[in-house]
This record gives sequence, structure tokens and C-alpha cells, in this order.
Amino acid sequence: MTLPPDGLWSIGELAEHAGTTVKTVRFYSDRGLLPEQARSAGGHRRYGPAALERLRLIRSLRELGLPVAEVGRVVEERSGAQAVLEDAVAGQLRTLGTQLRALRWQEAALHLVQECPPQERADRLRLVGAVGAPPSTAPVAGFWRGWLPPRMPAAARAAFLEVAVPQPPDDPTPAQVLAFARLYALVTRPCTDAAPSQPAAHREAGARESALLYAGLAEAYELAYEDLRLGRTPRAGGALDCFVETYARVVGVRDSPDFRRGLAGQLAVDPRLDGYWELVAELTTPAGGPPEPTPGSAHDWLRAALDEQVSVAAA
Repeated sequence: MTLPPDGLWSIGELAEHAGTTVKTVRFYSDRGLLPEQARSAGGHRRYGPAALERLRLIRSLRELGLPVAEVGRVVEERSGAQAVLEDAVAGQLRTLGTQLRALRWQEAALHLVQECPPQERADRLRLVGAVGAPPSTAPVAGFWRGWLPPRMPAAARAAFLEVAVPQPPDDPTPAQVLAFARLYALVTRPCTDAAPSQPAAHREAGARESALLYAGLAEAYELAYEDLRLGRTPRAGGALDCFVETYARVVGVRDSPDFRRGLAGQLAVDPRLDGYWELVAELTTPAGGPPEPTPGSAHDWLRAALDEQVSVAAA
């Protein structure tokens, strides 16, 4: 690779050695990524041998999809260059991950529309078109923030949201896209029902009571999950005792047969969110697998166990 007598290349010579175009070299030069070493008597740019390696590095980084600004950070860094490069690569991987999730979601949504009967396509398009790709869970979390007890402590609220707000799969099936789209429609629809939308235990719960309620229910649900996964019918046991004792502690009374009868009656008239939890189960259950337990299905199982116990005691 020969150099002219002055040891500098013109912009055309640099482009030729790098296997690129003059336009490309000028683009990076104009943005300060590839400064010239000197100017000719006629005002033309001249580049030294170091510019060739720098140009190759710039093109390699750009081929990997790094934005020009990030490329500039890497090539301009003198000390800690490796750390800057690692940071730039990690950032690009995060960006690509988001883009890939969006593409997978769009692909599954297109299959959903393609495979449904023609008369259903307009509704399917409306449903999936309202959801971004990849979809945001912010509206779902917002729904729960409005539904939970207003004085619920932030830590208890965050712990519940972690369980109640399902994360969209990175590689969804068309059925999972449909489930999330229906879930999104459910939590964003206008509320026109004048009936109470929260359980009775919410309406009077202060900070301490709401924290006790949801910590105890989470424990009871975890105990019930094993029974649900084994396909057991609702029954008395540790899960039901934990469930009832949670409600008793919240109102400051002892568990008793009378309390259980009253609790069964209260839970029977509480507002229900069955549609929500059914969609969560569709969204979180692996293809072909048994339904994944949810707080909703655990709550229903425990309610049925309580109703059975109260019914037997009354016989």
C-alpha cells in the first residue's frame, strides 16, 4: 500500500484503499468522526495512514448497527476505550432485543389476522391494532393501581403488581397475542357500571390492613397453587386456613365457624375479575400445557373450598 511523497492520501485514495466511496468518507469527515490531517494547496482534504484504520473501525461499528453518535464516542475515546465500546455494544444489543420482540409480536399478530375467519378480521385488526409492538404493560398496571386499596403501601402495591401484571412473551403465539389484546381492551374500556368495583375488604382498608391483606392472600394463593397444579378439588387444609385467617386479621377478629360463614357470604357478593385472570392464564400458559395457576384461579379455588366447608357444617 504505497503512500504519496508527502505521506498523505486524497479523499479518493483513502476511499479506494478502504473499499468504499468518496461520499462515505466525506460523510464521516463532515461529522467529525474522520478528521483530515492536512489540506492541499487547493484546499482538498488529505489523510494519513491512521485514517484508514479509523475508517475501517467506523464502518465495522456501523455495520453492527451502532448509531453515528455511539460510533463517535468509541472512536474519540482515548482512555477507557474498551469500556466505552462494551457500553455501546450492550446498548445496541438492548435496542436489537426490543426490535426483535416487536417483529415477533407483529408476525404473530399477522398470523392471527390471516388465520381467522374473514368475518372476524375487522374485529381482530381493531383489537391488535390498539396494542403496540412489543406491547406496553403500563395500562394494565394503571388498571390495578386504581383498583387496589387507595392507602396500600408502595412496597405491598409493587409486590402485587409484580404478580398481577403479566409480561408479554418474547416470542408469542397468535393465541397469546389475542389474549393480551383482549386484556388490554378489558383494562382500558370506559367504566360505566355504577355497582361497587372493589371487594368490601378494600373499601375500609388502611395502610396496615391492606398490606396484611395482600401479603396473607399471596401466601394462601401460593399454597393453593400446588393443589391446582395437581388437579385437586377444593378442600379444607392449610391453604384455606391461611386464606380465612388473613381476612380475620385484617378486621381484627378471631377465626371461627361464624366468621367463616360471614366471610363466605361477603365473598359471594364481591365484584369479580374472572375475565381478567382467564386471559392471564391464556397468556402465561405454555402452548399445549395445562392452565397455569393465577391469583384469580387460586382465589376461586379457595372460595369454593370455603363454601364447601360452610355447607357441610350447616348440614
